[in-house]
Amino acid sequence: MIAGASGGLGAEALALFVVATFVLNATPGVDMLLTVSRTLQGGARAGAAAALGIAAGSVLHALAAALGLASLLAVSPRAFAALQGLGAVYLLWLALGLARQAWAGVPRAVGEPAAARLRPQADFRSGLLTNLLNPKVALFFLAFVPQFIGAGVADKTPVFLLLGLLFVVQSLIFMLVLVALTQRLARLRPAQGSPRLARALQGLGAGLFAALAWRLLVARAA
Repeated sequence: MIAGASGGLGAEALALFVVATFVLNATPGVDMLLTVSRTLQGGARAGAAAALGIAAGSVLHALAAALGLASLLAVSPRAFAALQGLGAVYLLWLALGLARQAWAGVPRAVGEPAAARLRPQADFRSGLLTNLLNPKVALFFLAFVPQFIGAGVADKTPVFLLLGLLFVVQSLIFMLVLVALTQRLARLRPAQGSPRLARALQGLGAGLFAALAWRLLVARAA
């Protein structure tokens, strides 16, 4: 438990929380896919904007869980199914956008000016909505964070918010490092191969987002 008998934060359990958070961040998912995709298409600025949007979504999820709103998703099948449906529709919309770009064959080389790169607010919004419309993130905060809060803590909300903030900060740092590594690897690619590579990555991203949307819809139907 994070909290000991005195109600303080235990260093050993806190270190365990940090390690567990790193493992969760390193597990491929929708947020990671979106961040890498935006970095490859629009450069580091686009990837960083998407990562900031994802972090903002996580902050809202943490606040909602601390206030008990996430509990509604855990006990209300209709609310959970509705959020899953919205998330699936949004993922399909992202998949269609990537598919159109791959079909049109208009490359967006990393490091070059592009419309998406000149509008970081659009990338921020994509990251925010992708995170907010993922019910698994809300349930994650509800199920994971409380495991590190001692049962003897009188007021659990401040501790919950502290751990939520720690998770968001660590996740943001991880995503920004991922953006930098993706940008670095993309620049090592031969320039003449970038248009074909860009179309392939856009097509792959479209397929992955569509598959994730299908999984959400199947889970909703079940």
